[in-house]
Amino acid sequence: MDGAETARALRRLLELLASGAGSEQLAHVPVDPKATELALRIRDTVAEHRRREAELAALFDTASDLARLDDPDAVLRSIVRRARALLGVDVSYLSLKNEAEGNTYVRVTDGSVSALFQDIVLGMGEGLGGLVAQTARPYATADYFDDERFHHTSSIDTGVLDEGLTAILGVPLAIGSNVIGVLFASDRTTREFSAEEVALLSSLADHAAIALDNAHLLDETRRAVAELNDANATISAHNDAMRRAEDAHDRLMDLVLRGGDLAEVAAAVADVLGGAIAVYDADGVVLARTGGELSLSRAAVSASRTSGRAVSTEDGWLCAVQAGQEFLGSLVLGGGRSLGEADRRLFERAGVVTAVLLMQRRSVARAEDEVRGELLSDLLTAPGRNPAALLARGRRLGVDLSASHAVLIAHSDDVSRRRLATAAVRHADLVGVHADEVVLLVRGADPGALARSVAAELSSTMDSPVTVGAAGPAASPRELAVAHAEAARCVASLLALGRAGEGASMADLGFVGLLLGEHADLGAYVTATIGPVLDYDERRGTDLIGTLRAYFACGGNLTRAKDLLHVHVNTVVQRLDRIASLLGEQWQAPERALEIQLALRLHRLTSDRNG
Repeated sequence: MDGAETARALRRLLELLASGAGSEQLAHVPVDPKATELALRIRDTVAEHRRREAELAALFDTASDLARLDDPDAVLRSIVRRARALLGVDVSYLSLKNEAEGNTYVRVTDGSVSALFQDIVLGMGEGLGGLVAQTARPYATADYFDDERFHHTSSIDTGVLDEGLTAILGVPLAIGSNVIGVLFASDRTTREFSAEEVALLSSLADHAAIALDNAHLLDETRRAVAELNDANATISAHNDAMRRAEDAHDRLMDLVLRGGDLAEVAAAVADVLGGAIAVYDADGVVLARTGGELSLSRAAVSASRTSGRAVSTEDGWLCAVQAGQEFLGSLVLGGGRSLGEADRRLFERAGVVTAVLLMQRRSVARAEDEVRGELLSDLLTAPGRNPAALLARGRRLGVDLSASHAVLIAHSDDVSRRRLATAAVRHADLVGVHADEVVLLVRGADPGALARSVAAELSSTMDSPVTVGAAGPAASPRELAVAHAEAARCVASLLALGRAGEGASMADLGFVGLLLGEHADLGAYVTATIGPVLDYDERRGTDLIGTLRAYFACGGNLTRAKDLLHVHVNTVVQRLDRIASLLGEQWQAPERALEIQLALRLHRLTSDRNG
């Protein structure tokens, strides 16, 4: 064969490769056997590449245990099914946008029994779903037919009525700023959807958008592979990316499925991408780290939250960790390396896995907080109803309520109760919010010392004054309830005395503690303070107590006091001299005068009550 014939044969061979011809057709082209063998190898490599791309499209995580699925429709069905299960609704469904016709149609449903409903088509701005697609914002209604925010149409309302739906929540599926569909959760009875439920459904919608986006990207990759002029380099690069992504997804999915923690996720991502990894919470506190120290750029966090993508920083990359629109934290990659698109998306998906773990951890923490909070509430409101049951519930939570505990109440005007309770967990056996205050049960026999220590540490952690009142120790449900009441009075006393940010027990508050404490002996206090004057009046039939009251009532003014007592001013002076001999020369000093005035008020109260 001459050169021209050889060239034509090779061109024919390439045309057959481009058209996806089979082995038999390639073998009939009259070229060198080695060329035919190379063409067959290329065809097999392309076929293998396509097969592995299809497998990768099925590896996206939907919530916590989404394993391999076969195609994008299966991913969507799994997401819709999981949305119904996680939100506990009657019907969940997903609609996709029809770009050509400018409307959306129902693509997948779970729990639906109405064929009419499954065929609904929504124009832009029509119904709840049309409004979500048009505005790219979540919308919820407790009663769809009574909600005038939406543009009702007969076709939509008929389908919704036929399905029997009442409450509907819809969140957008968006790729960047482009809304491609809507994910719905709906009930057949009236229901208010919480912010957490909106965030959870938005997170699942993000997963659906990623699945659809990647299906689109995989289609584009298949078309690109058909460009055989650079086939070998393209196939090699994509195969490498596929292997890395597949390995990364397998590892991350395995971590999620077996309950891995954030440190394991950080280690896995660092191993795949290379470099140091740090996980931060929404407040910028490090939750997990592998490798060297990394800094958190607030500007990069803001940029990533706005774009929904990982962004480059001076020394690496940062990806905001979000559940829908809720910001949960940040994933930071150090090392200064550049990320290709595949690695960038892998890094972003690691952020999605991190979001799932943070949501799981928060759900677990909230469940535990609810159980502990219920125990604490029952303990402090009805300690005598069933003490044995309270002790048993405490044991199940690892708390021995029969052991000696101090009861502490932490208060801050600038920190939320939930955040303060979370920070206080490490200081106590049991923490909860009761009567709008954070209550701690802490092992120890010195409530005052514990209160000072906890107040100092919480004030430092919260960067805001935290006042802590304490009482106890107590070693039974009844004693704990009594101690809680005294700790509440102690906190109120500290705040009233202008001692915010301090910790103390009633014993640390001097005469204020004596007056307000659970075991206060008011009679003993009155006797200790003005007893000599009372005894003198009783023996002599005088009324020096009345003179004291008049003197203080007139602000120490002798002229006004003598008018009030209807005696000469010298008589007032003589009586005050007698009082000084009974109470001591320093009886008019500010602190001593305050104690005497308190004793006078208590004496009047007790006298009125007994009289």
